[in-house]
Amino acid sequence: MSNKLWGGRFTGKTDPLMEKFNASINFDKRMWAADIRGSQAYARALVPAAIITQGEADQLVTGLAQVANEWRSGAFTIQPGDEDIHTANERRLTELLGAVAGKLHTGRSRNDQVATDTRLWLRGEIEQLRNYVRQLISVTVERAHVEIDLLMPGYTHLQPAQPVRWSHWLLSHAWAWQRDAQRLDEVLARVNVMPLGNGALAGNPFDIDRHALAADLGFADITKNSLDGVSDRDFVVEFLFWATLTMVHLSRLAEDLIIYSSREFGFVTIADAYSTGSSLMPQKKNADALELLRGKSGRVLGSMTGLMTTIKGLPTSFNKDLQEDKEPLFDAVDNLSDSIQIACGVISTLTPKPAHLRAALSTEMLATDLAEYLVRKGVPFRETHHIAGAAVRMAEVQGVPLSELALEDLQKLHDAFADDVRNVWDFEHSVEQRDADGGTSRRAVLMQIEQLQTWLHE
Repeated sequence: MSNKLWGGRFTGKTDPLMEKFNASINFDKRMWAADIRGSQAYARALVPAAIITQGEADQLVTGLAQVANEWRSGAFTIQPGDEDIHTANERRLTELLGAVAGKLHTGRSRNDQVATDTRLWLRGEIEQLRNYVRQLISVTVERAHVEIDLLMPGYTHLQPAQPVRWSHWLLSHAWAWQRDAQRLDEVLARVNVMPLGNGALAGNPFDIDRHALAADLGFADITKNSLDGVSDRDFVVEFLFWATLTMVHLSRLAEDLIIYSSREFGFVTIADAYSTGSSLMPQKKNADALELLRGKSGRVLGSMTGLMTTIKGLPTSFNKDLQEDKEPLFDAVDNLSDSIQIACGVISTLTPKPAHLRAALSTEMLATDLAEYLVRKGVPFRETHHIAGAAVRMAEVQGVPLSELALEDLQKLHDAFADDVRNVWDFEHSVEQRDADGGTSRRAVLMQIEQLQTWLHE
């Protein structure tokens, strides 16, 4: 007789290559704790449904706890025929308890079992990832507060644009991660729905109280349709989308810091702990941690694209194709966990170079301030924009910085220029002018810090 859960209908042997092709135990074994927890709850739910006695339920729960201890200690031995974690755990439970173990699967299918296990497992991983994201934001906010007086060039199109606070740049990434944290909470709400009790596709025939079962497992709700419940992998795709967007945000941080740590910019030094050298060139210090963050974003994006391609044409209800959700999900969780912690380490240990940041500021970046100076004199902005542009050209022709144009030259462009135009050429004054909420003035940046700190403590 076949030892497979589905083997009763079959008499012929399975091709050994098919055994390997069909098996998922090598990767889904990491869900052993979720599988055992779900099975223990299901055993308890079978008692009020009059399928097993309380004594039998106690036996099953205790036996499953013993199986869990074997996994935890490394003593569990996977056997030939253990094609997935569910088969492996039930096989071992049968070895420990005998025939009573055969009652556990009453009314349950691997279809609703695996969907439940995946949700249970992912729910725990999301909680850990949520903590990592919040830690990353916290470290960034703390750094922004301490280094608020540092000024640097802000860029558009990778061209020097306007002066900003270093802290403003740091917080631009923190706000993206805060949205990631919010999205993760929203994903968690949809992960935290229980499919157990859906059976293979049509529902459970033994009057299982699914709401009580969900409460036992800590789920907020149950799936409403058994066909949908066993085949829904939206929560996996949605998590992979979250993972992809979060990795994109980490990749953008990495790209900024790769540029800023180059010799040509020299704005920051990346700690040795997150750098490597060259096998040929002794002088090299490569920001490999950042390059890997940038590279792994493509890997996670590929996982999301691959799974969506897998499920886009599946007919209704469960299909074996859905086994392909595990590896991209596990890989994304592993990479996100490492990547967020690496980013946190990089942020907490990098060293900004105030002199280099300040030296990169040029008065040409204050051309907009020059236009705004005239706006405050009552000149329409569209006119002041052209005047400031003409001043830039004049400075280029004379071969001098914009700030060294004589007052007489500026007055040739417009008679509203006066002695107080010299205040325009102060970088601190420039950033303080950007005082609207969300801007780069000290007050506005401190408000951002306070807002993020408040959110972190909620």
